[in-house]
Formats: sequence, C-alpha cells, structure tokens
Amino acid sequence: MPDNSINPDDPTLRIRPRSSQPDQDQQGRLVIGSFQNQPQPAQRRPYQYPPPQQPSQSSQRYPQGQSYQNTPPRSPMPPREVPAPASYPDATRYPYVQPGQLAGGPGRPRRRRGKGVGCLVVLLLLVIIGGFTFTTAQRVLAFGSAISTKSPLSTDTGYMGTSQRTNLLVLGYGGGTHDGAYLTDSIVVVSLLPQTHHTSLISVPRDLWVQNPPNSGQYTKINAVYEFASNNGKQPSAGGDTAAAKVALVTGLDVKYWLTIDFTGFKKVIDSIGGVDVYVPDSFNACYPKNDDAAVDPSWIKVQFNKGTQHMDGATAIEYARAREPLEVCGMGTSQNLAELTDFGRSARQQIIIKAVLAKIKQASTWPHLYDAMDALQQSIHTNMSLADLSEFALKMDLNDPKAAHIGLSNQNVLEDSQAAGQYILAPRNGQWSLIPDYINQHLYN
Repeated sequence: MPDNSINPDDPTLRIRPRSSQPDQDQQGRLVIGSFQNQPQPAQRRPYQYPPPQQPSQSSQRYPQGQSYQNTPPRSPMPPREVPAPASYPDATRYPYVQPGQLAGGPGRPRRRRGKGVGCLVVLLLLVIIGGFTFTTAQRVLAFGSAISTKSPLSTDTGYMGTSQRTNLLVLGYGGGTHDGAYLTDSIVVVSLLPQTHHTSLISVPRDLWVQNPPNSGQYTKINAVYEFASNNGKQPSAGGDTAAAKVALVTGLDVKYWLTIDFTGFKKVIDSIGGVDVYVPDSFNACYPKNDDAAVDPSWIKVQFNKGTQHMDGATAIEYARAREPLEVCGMGTSQNLAELTDFGRSARQQIIIKAVLAKIKQASTWPHLYDAMDALQQSIHTNMSLADLSEFALKMDLNDPKAAHIGLSNQNVLEDSQAAGQYILAPRNGQWSLIPDYINQHLYN
C-alpha cells in the first residue's frame, strides 16, 4: 500500500479550492513573481486553436523503445479540476535514486582517476580548441568560470569516469524583458551512463500541473517553476536548483545538474557552427510570432517544413523547435498535420534539434567556431556543471546509437488532458503520479 503521508513540496498535493485563483494575464497565462495582474502588451491571440482536425498519418519517429507516437491534436473537453488521488506517497517513496537503481541493477563501485591527470587532459583539450595559445586557454577558462557555479577544471563526476547514471536538466526559454520571457518552453533531461555512453532524452511537457512555489498551496504549469524561483532570470542558480528538484521529484531521477540557455544564445551557437543538417520526419506548417515580444510586433509569419533533410541556420532551427500555432490563428490558411503542433510534437522536434547540434559540435572542425561564439554564449548559458564535466558529458553522449532512448511524457502514455484555474493542463493519468517514474524507468537505455 502506498504511504499516505504527503511531503508539503510534493507536486501531487491535492489541489485545494481557493477563494482566489492564481493571477492570469489576458491570454490566460499565469503572471509569476508578484502574483499581481500586470498591464499587458499588444495581443497576437496566441494559443487560440481552431476546432481539431484529423492529423495526417505520419511514420513512427523513433524506431527503438520510443515514447512519441503520432499524437492527435487535443480535443475539447469540459472544464474540471484535477481529481485528487485517494492517496499518494511522499517523496520518500520516490527518493533521488541510488547509483544504478534506474540503470537496471545495483551500482558498480565508482572508479576513480587521478584528478591531476584529468585536469591536464581537459586543459589540453581547451587549448587545442583555442589554437594552442596560452592566452586562448585563459579566455576559455574565464568563460567556464562565467557560465558555471563551479570552477572550470573542477569535477563532481571524476571527469565522467563514474559508472553512476548522470542526469542533466536542460531548460530553454525565450529571454528578454517581456511577459513570460523566462517560462521554460523546453524541459529535457539528458540521462547518461558514462562508461557505456548509453544516452536517454526525457522530455517533460511544459503544461504539467505542479505546486509552485514550494509549500505555497499555489499551482502552476511546470514551465513557470524556473521563472518564479529565478526571479525572472535575475537569480539563475536559484531557478536551476528549484527546477531540477521539481523535475527530480516528478521523474524519480536523481537530477543534480542543470543548464539553462535562452533561445537567442542557442541561435548564435547554431550560426557559429555553420548551421545544422536536420532530418524532418513529417511535413507541417504553422504561424510563428514575428517577435517574441508582442508589444514590439504582434504580427505573425508563416513557417513551412517539408519532410526530408534540411540545412537550418539558427533562426530556422528555433522556429522548427518552437512552432505550435495553427495557420487558422493568424488567418494564413489551413494547417497541415496538427499533430506536430501539440506540445508532444514540439518536444520530439526539440530532441531532433539537440541531436543535430550535438553531432555538429562533436566534429573537431567545429571547435574553433565555438571559440568565436564564447562572448555571446557567456550571456546566454548558466549551469551548475563545471566546464570540464560539461565537456566530458557532451563528448560521451551518443544520440546516434539506434538504441538511444527518446522518451516523451504525453497523453498517449501516462498523462491526461485536464483543466484547472481556467486553463488547459496535463496531469498524471487517474491522478497516479507513480506512473511517471515507472514509465521512465521502463524506457531508459540501460
């Protein structure tokens, strides 16, 4: 029987009726920070979907152990509050897992390598990337100090010589000063077994309904956790730590590390490496905001992506990863393949872009170009992983392995559509939060 005690920071707490609902803007989005109604910018009417259409038939995107299927568009449903489970275990039932627990067996003893040797290897790599100059090495190390809470040559992972599963939460947001700039549109856990290079990507949908902030009795979508905890990006470490703790609680994974990047910085990364080659599994089109800030420009553009391999610059790759509005929203025609415009479709596309960028970055010929982009990236990336550990993590990831797992939580597996506080949300099926870590555990690449 499940433990009936409830952790006050558990995202699965019963949603208690309140005399006042969380403050929302005119577009139905929660205003985080002061929880007060704010003056709104010009409206472009986002997220106002036309009646659902039958999605086009698409080929299965991930052939091995995948969780994304051809997801139909959301169908209208009567508003209701999320049903509270009869009982739910506290965080002690799904604690941060012990080494190897989700890796299919007991953890093997940690194998240590000489720290001094590791530092020399990493420093040599950094110098090679920069062109064999001492000045360049200094600049790279300064970059590592600027983006991370850790010293650039320090390690928490034995320079990834550990046999333990290592999880990195990657959060992507728009950035800027407009409303919603720090809502995390992209929430992906990269889970790695360093010694075997076995890699899993787990996408957490932004609409998942959780308690936020901790111990408040308030609830928001999970994409607002970073925005609130970071005070709209002013305290990225606080935001990253809080978001990682929330995702760990939901997924059952031991998520110690996090990395945030704004989409402007991500575009610069892609442009600095000469763009990326992306295979588009299914054709679709969409409306896309001409500017993230509707107060600057509330108009739309039409984006079209056709099945097949395409070379994408930074702007195109971001449009591919973020597009979600049907053409009917902006009056530009009839949408093609609405399944791609769901949050689940977007999560799958974001994983495709991550794979393409990582493949390009691993090419030695790309490294000098990344060096040229360091100044721009220094303002766009924050992490609690040292530069040395982050570099080793990226080099050990292998998304080209056909068995690499692409796991997406959706209403086709462990989640269900619902409504709360007057907005569309996702909740665990039948209120059973234990379904989520169980499902992830079954599909990890062990």
